[in-house]
Amino acid sequence: MGQEQKVLNIVIKADVQGSVDVLQSSFAKIGNEEVSINVVHSGVGGINESDVLLAEASDAVIIGFQVTANAKVKKMAENANVEIRTYRIIYEALDDVRSALEGMLTPETREVVIGHAEVREVFRSSSLGSIAGCYQMDGVTERGAMARLVRDGVIVHEGNIQSLRRHKDDARSIATGFECGIKLERYEDIRAGDVIECYKHESIAKTLG
Repeated sequence: MGQEQKVLNIVIKADVQGSVDVLQSSFAKIGNEEVSINVVHSGVGGINESDVLLAEASDAVIIGFQVTANAKVKKMAENANVEIRTYRIIYEALDDVRSALEGMLTPETREVVIGHAEVREVFRSSSLGSIAGCYQMDGVTERGAMARLVRDGVIVHEGNIQSLRRHKDDARSIATGFECGIKLERYEDIRAGDVIECYKHESIAKTLG
C-alpha cells in the first residue's frame, strides 16, 4: 500500500511582495509523493488576527519573514494552538519547513519573547548615540538580551540591548508598567512609536502535529 501524502498547510506573511513570491516559489519546490506544502494564504505586513483565525481554521503554521506579531496576536495564537514561526533568512525558513514535513522541529532552540517596550521618545547623546525612552507594555526587558526593533509590524533591526536604565541608574531588567531608557547595540535609527521586542532562546524538543 502506498503511503498517504503528508500535507503541511502554511500561511505566509512577509515585509514585501518580493519576499512573499520567493517563499511561495521555493516552498512549491519542496515535496515529493510523500510530502507536500499547501499555501492557504500569503500577504504583506505584520501577522494579524485574521492570519491566526485562518491558520486555526485550516490547521496551518504561520511563517513570518522579516515581520512579527504583536503581543495580542501572539496570545491569540497561543490560545488557538496556532504556531507562529518568524525568520530573517529565507534558507532558515525553507530548512525548518522541510524538517516540519519530516515531523521534526529544527533548530533545537526555540525563541521565547519575554517582553515589549514602546518607544515614547528618542534622546540623543554625544557619547552614546540614540537612547530610546520607553514604556514597558508587557513582560520584561533585560540588559544583554536579544531584541528586535519593530516598526508598523515590520522588523527593521535585530541585535542586542547594549544598556538599560531606570531613571539614571543602570538596571538589570525592567518590569511591566515602568519607564526606562534602552540603548540598542550598533543601531541609531530609532523612532517614537517603534516597539522593542525582547527575546531569548531556550532548548526545546517539539514535533509538529
